[in-house]
Amino acid sequence: MQFFSPLFLLILIAAVLHHSTARPLPPSAASTSYPKQALPHKSGYLTVNSTSGSAIYYTYYEAHKNTPKISLNTPILIWLEGGGPSFGCASMTANYFQIGPWILNQNLSLEPNPGPWNNIFGLLFLDNPIGTGFSIAASPQEIPRNQNDVAKHLYIAIKKFIALDESFKTRPIYITGESYAGKYIPAIGYYILKKNTYLSNDSRLNLAGVAIGNALVDPGIQLATYAVNAYNLFLIDEKQKALLDDLQFEALQCIKSGNWDEATNARNRVLDTLTHMTGLATLLDCRRLIPYQYNSAVDKFLNNVEIKRVLGVNESLVFEVCSDTVADALKEDVMKSVRYMVEFLVEKSVKVLLYQGQSDLRDGVVSTLAWVKKMKWEGLERFLKAERKVWRVDGKLAGYVQKSGSLSNVVVMNAGHLVPSDQHVNSQVMIQDWVLERELFAGEMNEDITNDFELPPTMY
Repeated sequence: MQFFSPLFLLILIAAVLHHSTARPLPPSAASTSYPKQALPHKSGYLTVNSTSGSAIYYTYYEAHKNTPKISLNTPILIWLEGGGPSFGCASMTANYFQIGPWILNQNLSLEPNPGPWNNIFGLLFLDNPIGTGFSIAASPQEIPRNQNDVAKHLYIAIKKFIALDESFKTRPIYITGESYAGKYIPAIGYYILKKNTYLSNDSRLNLAGVAIGNALVDPGIQLATYAVNAYNLFLIDEKQKALLDDLQFEALQCIKSGNWDEATNARNRVLDTLTHMTGLATLLDCRRLIPYQYNSAVDKFLNNVEIKRVLGVNESLVFEVCSDTVADALKEDVMKSVRYMVEFLVEKSVKVLLYQGQSDLRDGVVSTLAWVKKMKWEGLERFLKAERKVWRVDGKLAGYVQKSGSLSNVVVMNAGHLVPSDQHVNSQVMIQDWVLERELFAGEMNEDITNDFELPPTMY
């Protein structure tokens, strides 16, 4: 996380303002370590504070199979990273480790992703909040400390991105992400719908849906599931479960008293204790003998001066996979619920997809179902009674899908917290079928399914 002298900041602001209207990267920008064909269509900065110069860094890949004939109705997916073991993590990590068109190897070379999310959709990565990844926070005070402020910055950035190309204006927007982005995604979706009520049709953002993976949405409810879930999986015994129950109760008491800082500390104690009791390499995937391996490679790759130059990043910036400064700023936000924002989205018939890797013990299936059951939504009973269908990809078991109305939930087999990393192809199939309302996602939302992209009806 970097903060700058006034003189340097002025120079940086000029660069940011230039990049906020970034043009497609020229072929000459390619280097030997970054193949020409792997270059993003656009990248640069979207200024969220024109006075201070604070800005969100973005990278955009156009739909691969539709290029160069992009329809005005071709969806744009926006990815927001939340974290994994930490908070304040950069979306550029997901770009090179999970869903981007090119995946980074441990030897720091790029190879084609077998399941990129920009196969038939545009794909936009935003390093959010400011101070994360390559994004710029002109001062620590500007880093958001709550979801409303996160949403304000995201809204400005998305509006500025849409303004970069006239063809973007009508294209449906789907906001996606994972982990702590389970807070960011509902927050920006809620913010967009509220703003749209005051805007003319041609000024509104065309929000069509949100996809939330392995997410922290209602921390208090989710926290209360850790002990019983681990016990039912035979990872801890009754005595250990009782100790975890006590630690969970302490955290819940902090939430009830509004002691948000200590509530976050108490949750960390639960997670640390559970990790120690089980002996697992990581709670993010109980199958793994070692944790996910991506931090070091992505960090080295994106701190290469040549790579920064290719991606339109100021060469003096130091990339961090996860920012401690941003995590500290958000500490009192961690245990606050955004469930009411998800309820608002489904009530307004915005498509909502929840998905979890079966092997995630932290923000996985049991954790998600616990808060879903508490939703205040008139369609909840129908959703809970809806048939849970077997999902197969190329004839092989991929998971399970439950859907009713605007809400869908997917359990992904053989995956942990980072579903797209564990299941590149299956996650691609999942997101495509959900957006296009095909296969197990067809029926209630749209009985006449075609392969053509259709604009959703006006929300208001």
